[in-house]
This record gives sequence, structure tokens and C-alpha cells, in this order.
Amino acid sequence: MKTLTAQMSSDGGTWRLYVVLYGVPDWPTFRWERTGPVPTGEERRAALASLGYEVAPGAAWSWTEDSRDPDDDSTPVLLIAAVTVRGRNGGAA
Repeated sequence: MKTLTAQMSSDGGTWRLYVVLYGVPDWPTFRWERTGPVPTGEERRAALASLGYEVAPGAAWSWTEDSRDPDDDSTPVLLIAAVTVRGRNGGAA
């Protein structure tokens, strides 16, 4: 079973979810046209499904924060969530 990483991020603007595909210029991406609240687990699953992916069995979302300038803690926080995914039905998408 080939797995990939999906990430969801927001810097205070709209939330966007994308599947990381190395060596590919355009990653499959889904954007919510709202700034809050954080997309629910159900919304994330539906967005992944629309891109041809699903959360891998046993995988859980992890969260981290970053900023555009890590040396300046007054800059807005960028929230990033990540989860392991696979193509729907266990195959490559």
C-alpha cells in the first residue's frame, strides 16, 4: 500500500488541504472558502475523497505551528495539520 502525506494549512485566511506529490508541480488541492472554524474531520475526509484519497488506516491528524519569519514571534502563526493518506480503495490515486 503506497501512502502519501496530506497537509491542511491556514495563516488566518482560508483553509487549504493538499496532497504532497514529490516531483509534481501541481498538487491535488482543496480550498474551503471560509476562514473559520477549522474544517471538521468529516469535512476533511470529504475533501480528501474529492481529490481521490482517504486517510490511511490507523492514521491520525497531527498539528504544528510555524510562521513566515521564525525569528520574529510577532508574525502571524501558520497552522499546519498532516495525516498519512492513500488512494481511495487502497490504491494509488
